[in-house]
Amino acid sequence: MGMTMTQKILAAHAGLKEVKAGQLIEANLDLVLGNDITTPVAVKEFEKIGVSKVFDKDKVAIVPDHFTPNKDIKAAEQCQCIRKFAHQKEITNYFEVGEMGIEHALLPEKGLVVPGDVVIGADSHTCTYGALGAFSTGIGSTDMAAGMATGKCWFKVPTALKFVLKGKPMPWVSGKDIILHIIGMIGVDGALYKSMEFVGDGITDLSMDDRFTMANMAIEAGGKNGIFPVDEKTLEYVKAHSKKDYTIYEADEDAEYEKVYEIDVSTLRPTVAFPHLPENTHTIDEVGDIKIDQVVIGSCTNGRLEDLRMAAKILKGKKVAKGVRTIVFPATQKIYLDAMREGLLEIFVEAGVAVSTPTCGPCLGGHMGILAKGERAVATTNRNFVGRMGHPESEVYLASPAVAAASAITGKITSPEEIV
Repeated sequence: MGMTMTQKILAAHAGLKEVKAGQLIEANLDLVLGNDITTPVAVKEFEKIGVSKVFDKDKVAIVPDHFTPNKDIKAAEQCQCIRKFAHQKEITNYFEVGEMGIEHALLPEKGLVVPGDVVIGADSHTCTYGALGAFSTGIGSTDMAAGMATGKCWFKVPTALKFVLKGKPMPWVSGKDIILHIIGMIGVDGALYKSMEFVGDGITDLSMDDRFTMANMAIEAGGKNGIFPVDEKTLEYVKAHSKKDYTIYEADEDAEYEKVYEIDVSTLRPTVAFPHLPENTHTIDEVGDIKIDQVVIGSCTNGRLEDLRMAAKILKGKKVAKGVRTIVFPATQKIYLDAMREGLLEIFVEAGVAVSTPTCGPCLGGHMGILAKGERAVATTNRNFVGRMGHPESEVYLASPAVAAASAITGKITSPEEIV
């Protein structure tokens, strides 16, 4: 029996000719990632190991992005801890405020991940890099410490689900809508510890930003990772951002999948995930009259330039509804600058939107967008668990930038078709 893309990548990094689902392996790592919440714990565990330096100073990336710019003394101390560690260990890829971004948007932009890589990160949305044909997955701080020390990590080789995408998405339907549809279809545990492999002619019309969004949310279906085949769009992105060598892996024709799903993306509608799980999905036509208090456009899921362009297209020449706080978070400094040069930020500000420096703050209920009791938000983020963005009795509705922008104008969850 042949191997999936993920299994081939893992076999190569374990120095094995083949691997099978359920097999325990030790694989060499191309990158170890941490942020300001998870790295301080990893630093303490690293010191217990008793090594004086990281395995490769070019293959560790530390990005303070969750509670930064520092929201309080504790956040400042956490960042101080990892700043000192990065300086002492001469870590090349440490990105401070002013040059940083949200980690999962920043690393591909910096060219740190390429096809065929194995990447671990002490953050669950590390699965984002599967859009580049890499195996990437979230791990705990202890595994991050061990990875920084040894350059290795153990894995149980995952089984796989194949999602065959067909057709071309209709206007205003993006990668966010497709992945929300899939999560709604299989559930938040439908891919538990499985590789989600996206294939088919339907991915041809998906931009790299769409693919990053979809791979990012594989974890919301319980997936170990999400992964796309490497095509011309992938290689164009890689060549524009990285000088690293890469390896393209393709699934064998006789690769074994637990289940195969066929999805005609041309039939999909803008989709919204209601509280309090990403699987609680409804099309925009089923939403009804739901008034909102806040809109957040950004995050590692939907804070890229294409997302901001989509929001600006809807907001141009209009005003957000009175009483609706609308916040845009460009995912990196480069995206912020590109959006500024294109005039997108001017459109946002004139519409009554607050534009922030890159941060994960509101997504995890950290800062810069906390919800009070009884408040509702439409967010382009990836999770809407109880209390995710603030008070346990607040509500988060997950949607695309197009739906979020349209909703900001009307003050209720709205289809972009009603605005443009």
